[in-house]
Amino acid sequence: MFNFFRKKKQTEEAKTPPPQLADINQFPLQEGDLVEALRYDLGKCKLIRAEKGYVYESLATGQQVSWLRMVDAITQLQKVKKIME
Repeated sequence: MFNFFRKKKQTEEAKTPPPQLADINQFPLQEGDLVEALRYDLGKCKLIRAEKGYVYESLATGQQVSWLRMVDAITQLQKVKKIME
């Protein structure tokens, strides 16, 4: 009987899509892109690859924040705006 509940929970989790690497306007993000962070007072940042995945590095302070901390819970998009050159 308890296995029934576990299987149901696992299938519900499998339906949830993983977070995307896309800005708030749904523009795809790649390594090296410049963005304006809307969280943590980072200002302009650069998306770089680190040992544990992608991080946003502030150009002003050098502070690094994992891309997972920038995910908006509702839209599953990043809380950043891509800077178009």
